[in-house]
Amino acid sequence: MGNRLKPRSIKNRHWLALTFAGALCMALLLFLPFISFNGGIFYYFGDFNVQEIPFYQLIHGQVRDGSLGWNHLTDLGTDTIASYSFYLMGSPFFWMTIPFPNELVPYLIGPILILKFACTASAAYLWLQRHVGFKGYAAVGGILYAFSGFSLYNVFFFHFHEPMIMFPLLLAALDCFLFDRRRGIFAVAVCAACVVNYYFFVGQAVFAAMYFIVLSCTRTWKFKFTEFLLLALEVVIGFAGAMFMLLPSVLGLLGNPRLDSYPRGWNALVYDRPQRYWLMLLAFFFPADVPALPTFTPESNCKWASVAGWLPFFGMTGVIAYLQLHKKSWLKKIILLLILFAAVPALNSMFQLFNISIFYTRWFYMPVLMFVLATLRSVENEQTDWNRAFVWSAGITAGFVLLIGVMPDLVGDGDDKTLQIGVEADRTRFWVYAVFALASLLCFLLLYRKFGNKKKRWFIAMSVGVAAVAMLASYYSVGTGVLESGTTATIRRSIINQRDKIEIDDLEDVRSDFYKDVDNTAMFWKVQSINCFQSSVSPSIMEFYKKIGITRDVASRPDFSAYGIRPLLSTKYYFDYKSDNGDPEKDESFLDADGNTKMPGWKFLKECNGFDIYENECYIPMGFAFHSYVTEEEFDRVGISNKPQALLYGMVLTREQMAKYADITGYTEQRYSALYGREPKTFRSVVEDYTFGEKQYREACEQLKKDCCESFAYTDDGFCAKYENFGKDKLLFFSIPYSEGFTAEVNGEPVDIEKVDFGMMAVRVPAKTYSEIVFHYQTPGLKTGIVVSAFAGTAFVIYLAAAIIIRITRRKRHAFRENT
Repeated sequence: MGNRLKPRSIKNRHWLALTFAGALCMALLLFLPFISFNGGIFYYFGDFNVQEIPFYQLIHGQVRDGSLGWNHLTDLGTDTIASYSFYLMGSPFFWMTIPFPNELVPYLIGPILILKFACTASAAYLWLQRHVGFKGYAAVGGILYAFSGFSLYNVFFFHFHEPMIMFPLLLAALDCFLFDRRRGIFAVAVCAACVVNYYFFVGQAVFAAMYFIVLSCTRTWKFKFTEFLLLALEVVIGFAGAMFMLLPSVLGLLGNPRLDSYPRGWNALVYDRPQRYWLMLLAFFFPADVPALPTFTPESNCKWASVAGWLPFFGMTGVIAYLQLHKKSWLKKIILLLILFAAVPALNSMFQLFNISIFYTRWFYMPVLMFVLATLRSVENEQTDWNRAFVWSAGITAGFVLLIGVMPDLVGDGDDKTLQIGVEADRTRFWVYAVFALASLLCFLLLYRKFGNKKKRWFIAMSVGVAAVAMLASYYSVGTGVLESGTTATIRRSIINQRDKIEIDDLEDVRSDFYKDVDNTAMFWKVQSINCFQSSVSPSIMEFYKKIGITRDVASRPDFSAYGIRPLLSTKYYFDYKSDNGDPEKDESFLDADGNTKMPGWKFLKECNGFDIYENECYIPMGFAFHSYVTEEEFDRVGISNKPQALLYGMVLTREQMAKYADITGYTEQRYSALYGREPKTFRSVVEDYTFGEKQYREACEQLKKDCCESFAYTDDGFCAKYENFGKDKLLFFSIPYSEGFTAEVNGEPVDIEKVDFGMMAVRVPAKTYSEIVFHYQTPGLKTGIVVSAFAGTAFVIYLAAAIIIRITRRKRHAFRENT
């Protein structure tokens, strides 16, 4: 046949059902106690609590309401598909929640997580079963993959298990194409993997290419040019089929600074923190660490990096045994390539859109699956020298324990340093991990020596050992995260499904401030807010904050010193959650030690459901006109600390916009000739007359408040406002992020939308006219993406029909030749 892999078999399908059922039962036993403990909802900690749960509930409500365009409940506003395709829009598990009421969505998170573990194991089985002789081993491999260190670590990131499911399915589909010559399955798999998560699909595509090349070069699959062309065609069809989701996502995130750092210099060749090399090794010899609390290498700056990959019961013993036994094999070559890719930053970045700004190994589920297969092949091979492999595995593990656990170190500052034994961050967790790793290896050795010479008993003992060790390690990993949570009690008591207890009539109509509260509290309640913990929002938001000197990476959290942007962004209420200790310094209260608010112009309104609520006396309703305009170059002259307040004194425009609206801005080439000439320092700008103090701040807000819209409301496809202009033509400002997807009309006539203030929007309104302003929004690229996907679907049907016709024709020819 020209290859060393078997064609797909339809026998013994009960092993797939057993894999699913076994993983489902294990996941039930793992998560059900924690779900019951918290009243029916599975809470974890960190991102899981404040991102995954509110994201699901928010977008669930958006889908049921039929509004998938502009999302004004995420940060200052963003495109729904572009911002949430990374998290959940392509997930079949999310769409399973749609029939249920919105209030039940948090209660579905736990069951969905349990189902994900079962599906992860089943997907791994579907790929592994071709590569092993006994399919029961593939079932064990599925459990190993689903309960690996990577899988347990990334419970923290609820949406990471979908790529874990799609990856083995993608490989299984590729195997079907190469070894069974089945057409169409790989195209479907490519499309599905891309739709489920475009970010992880990049890494999966890199691995699939590597997999194909290695199989071809090792003659595991005999290369045929015509087959390669058909494979390429399926890739193109599958990729094009995903455009309805991919194109809006890409267009909506262009310009995001988190995607704007590419490999260069020595940082592309060597990690700047040597501890990372140690951590990547430790990740496969010890159980998964807690994402936010790195234990082994505290100075590696690897929080949330997903550096995990331990296999329960076996650890690296099976992998070491496989590498010792096989000198040449496609699997060994792939494993060595993956090690190389992990060690070189530029190669590592290939799995994550070539982004090298943050160290991530969120593709480690790929080597985990390869290590699972290597382990299973070692189990099947009678020539495997388990004693030798065990000595190496246990020796390396014990060596790591000794080096990290007993290494002396001086800790403290200056002359006040003390000798400490051990360089780990947390002694208790480190020794727990060490005991788990070594005890697991000892358990493997004892069971192997007892049952290793009897295949059936060894299989049963191995299966029990894998399940038992996986459960114990999983309980500790998940339990540690649950106990470490600082948000669960607050969310359960005062936030989740608690919106009705906040008695403010216009809360849905205005923006609120939740700075220093639990992240995304507003999202839980489905109210507008200037605070948001979501990294894939509109690039205009990122640009706006960057230009005024406020850090905006994964979240919008403008601090109290930037009080000027609160009225600019039409923020009316501030929520100050009262923690149990009541200490203003510790709970970061909105009040200082003297009882004054930490931002000027706020007064206490009421207390609701554990929150002290303050009202902004300087609140400016959405949609207002400035009476002064400055260029971006002028605004750059304002000191960084005063920029948020300076935005209240004048609208910031580009030079071209100033000239375009010269009748409004007063721009003349003569007046600005110095600024844009050879001696810009000689230009005197109005910004040099800005003075900053509470009095000036209040006066600026009062002036803007006098010239604002009389009404503003969001619509199904944008927003509308009504404004009476008593003076000359003006530019009406809306603190909504600029997007190419918006079009605007004033009194039924199309008008240009200007990007002002480094990311917000403004339109021209006529003089002495009562104007109705309407903004319509269409997701950029969505229509084009749907058209491309439709063409891809048509091409797929034609391709599949042609493949079927060719196959039938060949069978008839073969039958005719046999009969003659």
